[in-house]
Amino acid sequence: MKELVSYLKGDKAIWTFVALLALFSFMPVFSASSNLAYIGLGTGNTLGYLLKHFFHIGVGFAIIFGVHKIPYHYFRTFSKFLLPIVWFLLLLTLVNGRVVGGANASRWLQVPFMGFSFQTSTLAAVVLFIFVARYLSKKREEPDSFQTSVIQLWIPVFVTLILILPANFSTTALIFSMVLMLAFIGRYPIKHIGIVIGCAIAAFLFFLLLAKAFPESHFFSRVNTWGSRIENFTTDKADEDDYQIEKAKIAIASGQLGGLGPGKSVQKNFLPQSSSDFIYAIIIEEYGLIGGVVIIFLYLLLLMRFVVASHKASTLFGKLVVVGLGFPMIFQAMINMGVAVELLPVTGQTLPLISSGGSSIWITCFALGIIINVTKKDEEIEEEQKEKLKNKELRDEALQRLIDKEMDEENLDEESYSIEEQSKNPMEAVMK
Repeated sequence: MKELVSYLKGDKAIWTFVALLALFSFMPVFSASSNLAYIGLGTGNTLGYLLKHFFHIGVGFAIIFGVHKIPYHYFRTFSKFLLPIVWFLLLLTLVNGRVVGGANASRWLQVPFMGFSFQTSTLAAVVLFIFVARYLSKKREEPDSFQTSVIQLWIPVFVTLILILPANFSTTALIFSMVLMLAFIGRYPIKHIGIVIGCAIAAFLFFLLLAKAFPESHFFSRVNTWGSRIENFTTDKADEDDYQIEKAKIAIASGQLGGLGPGKSVQKNFLPQSSSDFIYAIIIEEYGLIGGVVIIFLYLLLLMRFVVASHKASTLFGKLVVVGLGFPMIFQAMINMGVAVELLPVTGQTLPLISSGGSSIWITCFALGIIINVTKKDEEIEEEQKEKLKNKELRDEALQRLIDKEMDEENLDEESYSIEEQSKNPMEAVMK
């Protein structure tokens, strides 16, 4: 076991919290998958869903291990070339996206000949955050004019957001908020951030006007859904989302303090997306308030380690990468839990490392691998400094021993010379 742990470099606390969340996910996913197991022509066998989740988690940890071996500054260059590829995938998703798992939005892209789909917006978010961190760290030493930053930074950001917005407003808002936070941390001028926010609001209002002008267009089909969700959240009007929230609240109320017990959830049979979007409600129903608080506590501990890792990072790029990739995971988790307890309108955000799903777990693990690599780099620098200090102390000690040896030899020669002189002039020595 110690040999296995020795291969895991970087912040051991991050490794631990990620492993705990992943291990905890098996029981809720296994339990909540019964809903999916009976849908359509399902046989009711949830073992296949458990094995599938085990495969996803296993591949995810392999991704973390592989990525954390790659120096994180390599991704600084990769982001420039990956961003156009991400744009192409997002555009392809808008045109040929599909519905997966009963979700009411075409956000997934089918991979040809591979038999699985992935949500392109999650990959786009990771690539965009690295791209923004790269620009801010590069221009910190060589400041650009606002016009230049619009071309090199904000146009790529808005192109990415525009391609995500029609299918996923909540993800677009989360990504834009994180980009603004990165710009603030990266010391981008506040007045320029204000201008960008104003332009973003104007662009969003223009998008809504186009949606009203072309209501039948596939490109604007989600706008009515956004409006209905906000209306349902602020009023008593009922629809499908309200049904989901109602079942989630029943599940949470049924859990009380200690829960009904693992696998004993009742609402998993009625709650759509019980293994993904609303898995937190199932966790509280089965493990009670105690289980729900433990999950929140683990995410907060992970957030604390991200803050520590960002503070200890030796480069500005490393600091921004940890913030840009780590904080969205925690905010996404809080949004998911906030939806389950009706603090927020339904958004479709999953619970990172716990909800079932393949691409979402893998992209999260890819981001975690980069974060751990940042901490690994700092750990190696610290170890190298300690090794240099140790070598310097050894050299100083060896030099001191050599000096002491030479001084001892000189003293010995002087004593020998003195004895020899005394033997030649014994009377003189006696008089002395």
